[in-house]
Amino acid sequence: MKRLLNAGSGPGTAQRIAPMMLNHDWEETRFDIDPGVQPDVIGSILELSGAFKPQSFNAVWTSHVLEHLYAHEVYPTLRQFHQILKPDGFALIMSPDLQSVAHFIAQHGIGAIAYHSPAGPIRPLDMLYGHSRAIEEGRVHMAHRTGFTAERLGSLLLMAGFATVSVSSQNFEVCALALMPEADDEAIRRSLLEYGFNFQEANA
Repeated sequence: MKRLLNAGSGPGTAQRIAPMMLNHDWEETRFDIDPGVQPDVIGSILELSGAFKPQSFNAVWTSHVLEHLYAHEVYPTLRQFHQILKPDGFALIMSPDLQSVAHFIAQHGIGAIAYHSPAGPIRPLDMLYGHSRAIEEGRVHMAHRTGFTAERLGSLLLMAGFATVSVSSQNFEVCALALMPEADDEAIRRSLLEYGFNFQEANA
């Protein structure tokens, strides 16, 4: 059975990867700093290498987590992703795409609604600085401290030691696939495409 680390999992398995977990017999480890979401392991994403042994996982998934770090903390965190992955593993990373947010602001203004989410309407300020309502309610850890474009995230992953990095951008999100040296590039891309992650023509 393959092992996946859901880093910064929140309250449950992400809907985007749930079908992959079920259909391909993955074992998920939910890791989060908030004990209230009842993760399998409680801890900071800054200290992954202290929580897990090297080469413990076949994949790392993290969605809208890295932007909550300070800029100087991102590279060390990506290095830890690399350390806990098996030689044929991969990391799948999602974050707001600041380039598309900037285009939206230029066309529609900073207060316009970009899209609606389960948490309510999302505006550029939410994507740049963190969900305003959540922060207002006291969840200050939801604030954003850095941000990414496809180019920046791809470059950081290559610097962190990943052999191949592909990055796509759509719907105000940047999504990166980072492969370890022995990963089966074609098979992983084909499997992810089945679940809506298209990296066929996207590269860092």
